[in-house]
Order: sequence, then C-alpha cells, then structure tokens
Amino acid sequence: MSMKYPQPRRNEGSIDEYHGTKICDPYVWMEDPDSEETKAFVKAQNDITLPYLEKCKYHQNLNERLTEMWDFAKYTCPFKRGSRYFYFMNTGLQNQSVMYVQDSITAEAKVFLDPNKLSEGGTMAISGYAFSEDGEYFAYGLSASGSDWVTIKFMKVSEIKDLPDVLERVKFSCMSWTHDGKGLFYNCYPLQEGKSDGTETTSNIHQKLKYHVLGTPQSEDILCAEFPENPKWMGGAEVSDDGLYVVLSISEGCDPVNRLYYCDLNKLEFKIEGLLPWVKLVDTFEAEYEYISNVESTFTFKTNLNAPRYKLINIDVQNPDKVNWKDLVAESSIDVLEWASCVYSDKMVLGYLHDVKSVLQLHSLKNGEFLMRFPLDVGSVTGFSGRKKDTEIFYQFTSFLTSGIIYHCDLTKDELDPVVFREISVKGFDPALYQTSQVFYSSKDSTKVPMFIVHKKGIELDGTHPVWLYGYGGFNISITPGFSVSRLVFIRSFGGILAIPNIRGGGEYGENWHKGGCLGNKQNCFDDFQYAARFLIENKYTSAAKITINGGSNGGLLVAACANQQPNLFGCVVAQVGVLDMLKFHKFTIGHAWTTDFGCSDKKDEFDWLIKYSPLHNIREPENDDVQYPSMLLLTADHDDRVSPLHSLKFIAELQETMRNVKKQTKPLLIRIDTEAGHGAGKPTAKIIQEYADILSFVAENLGLEWSN
Repeated sequence: MSMKYPQPRRNEGSIDEYHGTKICDPYVWMEDPDSEETKAFVKAQNDITLPYLEKCKYHQNLNERLTEMWDFAKYTCPFKRGSRYFYFMNTGLQNQSVMYVQDSITAEAKVFLDPNKLSEGGTMAISGYAFSEDGEYFAYGLSASGSDWVTIKFMKVSEIKDLPDVLERVKFSCMSWTHDGKGLFYNCYPLQEGKSDGTETTSNIHQKLKYHVLGTPQSEDILCAEFPENPKWMGGAEVSDDGLYVVLSISEGCDPVNRLYYCDLNKLEFKIEGLLPWVKLVDTFEAEYEYISNVESTFTFKTNLNAPRYKLINIDVQNPDKVNWKDLVAESSIDVLEWASCVYSDKMVLGYLHDVKSVLQLHSLKNGEFLMRFPLDVGSVTGFSGRKKDTEIFYQFTSFLTSGIIYHCDLTKDELDPVVFREISVKGFDPALYQTSQVFYSSKDSTKVPMFIVHKKGIELDGTHPVWLYGYGGFNISITPGFSVSRLVFIRSFGGILAIPNIRGGGEYGENWHKGGCLGNKQNCFDDFQYAARFLIENKYTSAAKITINGGSNGGLLVAACANQQPNLFGCVVAQVGVLDMLKFHKFTIGHAWTTDFGCSDKKDEFDWLIKYSPLHNIREPENDDVQYPSMLLLTADHDDRVSPLHSLKFIAELQETMRNVKKQTKPLLIRIDTEAGHGAGKPTAKIIQEYADILSFVAENLGLEWSN
C-alpha cells in the first residue's frame, strides 16, 4: 500500500553551521506555528491520517472497549487541611476529576471544585494547588488546553466561594502560603512579545519568585527573588513546617542538583516587603537538596551528595559549616530513596525503590532509626498523604493488574496496622486471568537491565504474540508498575504482551543509572531498548514483525532513534510528543532545561554526540533491499509548549520525503496532530480514549492482529 503524502516546500538554502559542519534545515519554516504554510501542512497531514485511522478494522471495537473499561470510579488519597478532608474522584468517564470536601473522614462528601464546569469539552484542568495553614484559604492553578501556562485563582474554603484574586504569567511554579494566611509565594515570567497561550515557541527565561498578598492586585505583588545574571535559573520556595523559614531551591536544568538558600522570617518580623535577605547554604550545582522538615534550626534534607541512591542529612542552619552536616538515614547499599515525609510523633515515612518495586518504611526523625516496614505487594506507591500535625496517613498502591488500593493507618496506636480504606475495581476485569513477571536481560555492554512482562496466564510462548514495548530512559525518572486501561485492552483484545524495560537514563537505580544514559552515554538508552526487543524475540515471546515500540516526550526520542538505527527490529512505532530535533531543541519553550540530560549543539563535543542519534538528522533509506521503515504513527498537539509540535512536523516531513519514492516502503508513515491539547497533563478523558482508540487501531491494522472477545 503506497500512500500519497503531502509535499511541503523544501528550503534547501536553509543551512546552519555547527563547528564547521554544515547542516541543512529544509523545513525550518515549520518552526512558526502561526504561518499559513504550517497550518496548511498540519491540515494536509490530518486529512490523510484521520480518515486512515477511522477506516481501521477495529476502530469501533476499540473505542467501545476502551470506553467500557475506562468507566470505573477513580480516587486519590484523602488529605487533611485544617479540620476538613479533601480528595479527588472521577466517576469514570468525567473529563476531569472533581475535588470533594468532607467535615470528617466518615462525613458526607460535597463537591468542592469541579473543573468540568470551567470549559467546553473538559479542556480546563487543575494544575497544582495549596491550602493556607489553617485550611481556610485555597489557591489553585488552572491550565487551558494542556498548556504549561497556569492561572492561579483563590477560594474561601468554608463558603466554597471564589475570591477576586487572579495571578497570570505563571509557569513551573511553587505555591506556598505563609502561616499567617496573608499570602503565598509563586513563580511567574515577565511579559514577552507575541502570545502566551501554549501555541508559541518562545523560550521561557527570567523566572521570578513573588509573594502575593490576598486581596491585592497582582501588580502589587512583592518581588522576593530574581536572577538577572542567570536567566535560566528557576527558584521554588517552600515555607517550613513551623512557618518560621522560607527555603529556596534554585535549579538551572533538569539534573537532580540545586542551590539551597533560606530566609529566617522571624528576623523580618514576618513582614515581606521586597527582595528577601537570602542566606546561601549551598551555592553550587553539585547535588540535590530537598527540604523534608525541621526542628528549630536543624533542617532535614533528602540529598544525593556523595550518595547516588540518596540519603537524609541534618544541617543546623545556625552552624552550617559542611563539617557539621550529619547523616540521619544513610544511603542504602541497593535501594533508592525516592521520597520522605515527616509525620506524627517525630516519625518519617520513607519511600524506597527496590528493583523497581516500592518499599515503604517508618523511621524516627530524632535519630533516623528504622522502626517498621509497611506490607506491600509488588507494585508502586502512587499516592501518600500525612503531615507532622496529622495523626494518620493514607497511601495508595497500584500495579499492572491492580487499579488502586488506598490504605489508612492510625499513627496514635502502639501497634501500627494499616487497613484498606478504599479499593478501586474495574468492571469486567479479572486480574486473576493475567500474570506479571520481572526478568533481567543483558544489554549490548553486558549491563543487566530489568524488564516487566505482563500477559494472560497460560499462553504458549511460540514467537507469535504481539508485543507492546514501552520505554522512557531519561531525566532520572523511574518507570514503575502502573495500571493502564489502554495496555490491558491490547493484552485482552489481541492476546498481546506488555513489556517495560527499565533502561538507563531513568532513576530506577539512582543517579549512576541516570548518568549511564544521558549526555555522551545516551546511546546506552537505545542499546538497552533494542536488546530488550532481542531478548523477547530470542525467548519466543514474539517476532520482530509483531513488536510495537512506544514512548512519549524523551520516550518519543527513544523510539524514533531506534526506528532509525534498527528499522528491521520492529513492526510498528508510536512516537508521542517526541523531542526529535536534537540540534535545536534548546531554543524553544523550556528546552534549555534539558541540556543537562542531552547536551547542547552549541558545544563542539556535545554536537558530535547529538548529531549521531538526533532522529531528524538520521533519517535515511534502509540499506538492505528487503528492509523498510516500520509503520510509524507520530502524535503531537497544538498547545504542547513543553515539546513544541515543530519537532514532529519536521521529522514526518523529512521521513515522508526520504521514503516517498522508495518502492519497498509499503508501510504507512503518518502523524496525528491534535487541537486544544498539550503535552499530556490534564488531557480530558474523552480525548485520551479517542487517542488510544486511534493508536491501537493503527497498531492492530499494521501488525495484522485479530480481535478477541
């Protein structure tokens, strides 16, 4: 089947020079999302892709089954603020989850905030929130159409009433109230030329930390920190547990490192009137410091300082010399400390990762002593609530086959015994029919890489099953077991197998694992992923023609690079919102922050490794006569101001042009460009179901899969 692709204008005269190497960028004009030419190209691509997807054999079946399986009630952990409890719940197919309030944990719940009423089609989403210390005021961020831009609004909690305050130009922001309830710290950007609605590509620089006093206009907000000499710095503030300090964490990119400043509010008599007199505890980007709690002037931080798997340390800010820093909970020899939360009666709950499975422990805040381990199945802790002032905690467990169990534990009892508070079940899904296993395979350089494999029980491994191979591998992010309706539909409806390798670049084994897959080591990610496919083929799970590879964002880069490097190893590629132009990504929106993981083409040695794998710059006709590109579906969205659509547009134009007249290329190379949508966060349920019906239809059509009831 040969497709007639659009033929956009190629500007062969658009040449960029990198350290003496000339690189043609023929579709540079696609970097302007508002040009008539770009809009015409987007329309021409959707005019091919959308009818193709609609006509796929199982499109209707998939839409119905996804809708049916998605229709179950989803809850988050309750959390206490002031005297009230709050939680989010989605009845099943609501576009956005609704926030509820109750006077006690057993009292009747009332709707507190329903974002579904704020837009047509549920495209307005809650993006961050913070309660005042007494629980009487509520600040919440709203994001439109999936953009990273946020508008902060305010409510009086007791009356469930909106207040007139509105904060604009907010992005990548903290939200932290001073304990007197007078106002909160937040981050915003200066006004820029042109628009700021999520469809622009302008770089986000010169973030400022401001303090908003409730009841005053934003124009009177107080500037508390700015970094004019360092336009890429971003500083998030957090008011300490006791309300006496503000802790400022300054980052420059996505690396787990930050500078650490603090301000003693007591010395200011709690008057915030201008730039705060910050005391610099750490003034280098050598390690990460995350505030956990403090007792008077002794602060507890989670850090990777000389501890790639993280530990807890105590710093007395009155005596901050490094020689006086003390380990509170030492680095584990094998497990990664992911998070810590201070709870009732001078205790801490610590969340660890052991071979990509969650472990939950209780320790003493006074001396770090281990007290107990909470019982957990194989899976992930995906929610937790509980603070120093609360006498209870809630935590939520999920796995590939468990949609959610919320546990409650009363911390006032001598014997701590977590009980099931709420169990979430999915209509028509019986987890007993499926199994999850974890294997460890060897990558190209013999590094052992873990991989989860999920499928129906009792299947014969004869090399015929379709596989969904998902990967990410970047930014210190760990891909842990999680419940996914779309993946279960693939397993259930097509006899499929889900495989998730925890490749290098992620945080599954701490900072060394992350560093093993970034900067000059990025090829390790692609090797780990390709060797996962080889393992599945060699062990008779599947064949190359039956493997779909999928990833989003950094994972979109992963699967596109692998398609270029080993097109014969996969049958289908689904690349969502991918970073695909590795020479120019740092010039758009927040791309400059990713140079900590990728490097930057402005530097000669970093250009040398980027040009070797940049998906856009490594598209070429496969050499072997019988090898073509796998079927490819790219997905992007007009309001993605994290990874701009220009990446996907330029890539598909180059790919279609390269393979346009190649007779052996019979598999489709398509792109789906969504509107009123962004990078993925806050996407309405209806859009998610529609997107996965399209993706799974494309995969089933191109792998020749048969439907099973």
